[in-house]
Amino acid sequence: MGYLCYHISMKKEMGTVVLTQSEYDEIQASIVRLEALVKYYEEQFRLSRSRRFGPSSEISGQLGLFDEAENTIVPDLPEPELEEVTYTRRKRIAKREDDLSSLPVEVVEHTLPEEEQICPECGGDLHEMGHDTRRELKVIPAKVVVVEHNRAVYSCRNCEKNNDHVPIVKAPTPEPVIKGSLASPSAVAYIMAQKYVMCAPLYRQEKDWGRQGVTISRQTMANWVIRCAEDWLLPLYMRMFAILFGLGVIHMDETVVQVLREPGKAATTASYMWLYRTSGDADRHIVLFEYQPDRTGKHLAALLGEFKGIIHTDGYAVYHKLSPEITIVGCWVHLRRKFSDALKSIPTEQKANSVAQEAIRKLGYLFHLEELWQDLSPQERYTRRQYESKPLADAFFEWIQTLNVLPQSATGKAINYALNQRKWLMNVFHDGRAELSNNRIENSVRPFAIGRKNWLFCNTVQGAHASAVVYSIIETAKENGLKPFEYLEFLFETLPNTTTSGLDSLLPWGEAVPDHCRMSKKGGLQDAKTEDRASFHDGVRSKVS
Repeated sequence: MGYLCYHISMKKEMGTVVLTQSEYDEIQASIVRLEALVKYYEEQFRLSRSRRFGPSSEISGQLGLFDEAENTIVPDLPEPELEEVTYTRRKRIAKREDDLSSLPVEVVEHTLPEEEQICPECGGDLHEMGHDTRRELKVIPAKVVVVEHNRAVYSCRNCEKNNDHVPIVKAPTPEPVIKGSLASPSAVAYIMAQKYVMCAPLYRQEKDWGRQGVTISRQTMANWVIRCAEDWLLPLYMRMFAILFGLGVIHMDETVVQVLREPGKAATTASYMWLYRTSGDADRHIVLFEYQPDRTGKHLAALLGEFKGIIHTDGYAVYHKLSPEITIVGCWVHLRRKFSDALKSIPTEQKANSVAQEAIRKLGYLFHLEELWQDLSPQERYTRRQYESKPLADAFFEWIQTLNVLPQSATGKAINYALNQRKWLMNVFHDGRAELSNNRIENSVRPFAIGRKNWLFCNTVQGAHASAVVYSIIETAKENGLKPFEYLEFLFETLPNTTTSGLDSLLPWGEAVPDHCRMSKKGGLQDAKTEDRASFHDGVRSKVS
C-alpha cells in the first residue's frame, strides 16, 4: 500500500492521475480492510470499556427480571386463552415474628418497686393491667473458655492390702479431637468456619484470638485444620465421592488456586481446584472439591473410571475427550454470555436491531421454557423439550449459519463458539435429567473464589488437599440445610468416638445429625413469595399447554 501511494504521488507530479484497474482494485481492497480494522478496534474499545466500568457479569438472574419480556418475546406466538387462576397465600404480616421464631428469647421484666405503686392522683394502690413489649436483638460475642477434663482414677483398697496385683479403673471420657493438644471440637470448627465460610485468613484469626487473650499462632491453627481434615473429615469426603460418582448426572468445573511450595513448580504457577456436584433432581446434594496440580484430563479419566452417564461442563476440550460412555452436555449460559459480551461492543443506536440482541432473544425463550418445566419429572421434561424447545434450538443454529458476520468481531466469535459447541449443547435434549446450564456448579465455585481473594494462596500441597476436604464438607452441609459451625463441631465430637461403619449416618442427610445443626425454615413473606411463584407457574403452564 505504501509503494502504491508513492506511485500515485509520482503520477500527480507528472500531471496525470490515471490509475490502472489493478491499482484501483488494490486501493478499494485496502479501504475495506482498513474500515474493518477500525470497526474491530472500536468494537474492542467498547467491550473493554464495558468490562471496566459495566457490570462484572452477564445480566441474568435477578437483574434479568426487568427485561424478561424483551428477551423472551415471540411476536408470532398466538395469544393463549385467558382463564382465572385462584390461590391462597399467607397474610404478609408477622414477618419479623417468623424470622425470629427459631431464636431463644430472654425476657427482662421492668416493674415499679412496691413503694412506688401508688396512684399520683388519689394515692391509691396501683395494679398491673398489662405490658408494653419491645423486642431487640442481643449479640453475644464468641468467648474463649478453658475446659479441664478431670478423669477420676479408682483402685481397690482390699487388693492393695491383700493382693499382689491392684486393678486400676478410670472413668470414661470422650476422645480428644487431637491428642496432646489444646484443640477442642468447637475451637477447630470455629477456625474452619471462620476461614472457609466467613473467608477470614488465619493471620486475621490469629489477631482475633490475641484480642481474646489467647496466643495461638497461624501455624498452629493450620496444623489443626490439616490434622482434623485428614483424620476425621477425609473418610466422609471419600464416602461422598463414592455416592456422587454412583449417580447418573454430575456437574463439573475447575478454578485456579496458587500453591507456594509445590514440588517441581514455581510459586507463581497456577494449580487447580476441580469441582463436582449433583444435579438439581438429586435427592441428596453433594459438592466436592479436589486439588490437582494441573487441568489436564489424565487424572479426570482415572477418577471417573467406569462412570456412565451425563456430565455438565463448559466448553473446555478436555471433557470432550472422555469415554464415549459419558454424555457431555454443554452450557447454554456460556453461549448466551458470548452474545451478551458481543452486545456490549455494539454502538447503542445499533443494539436493538443487532444479531447479538436477536440471538439473546431466541436463547431467552429456551430458558423461559426451562423455567416453566423446572417442577416436571425428567420424563415429562424430556417430552416437552422434544416438541417445544428442541425445534427452537435447531432453528437457532440454522439461523446463525445464514448470517454474514466478520469472523473476528465479537458477534462472529460468538457465532463460531456456538457452531463449534453445537454437538455438546444439543445433548441436553437427549435426557430429561440434563440441564440447560452449568450454573449450578458455578454457584458452588463462588464461595471458594470469594475466599481466595482473602487468603490468596495455599502454602503447601498438603494444605491444598485439606482445604479441598473442608470446603467439600462445608458446602455440602450448606446445600443440605445445615449450619457449618454446628455440623463441624458435631463431627469432631462424634468421629473420634465412632467407627467407620457408622459414617453414613453422619453425612449431612444422615439420621444421626442433631436438629440443632439444621437451619430453621423461614416463613412469612418468603413462603408467600414461594406460593405466588408456584401459582404463577401453574397458570402459565395451563396457558402454554
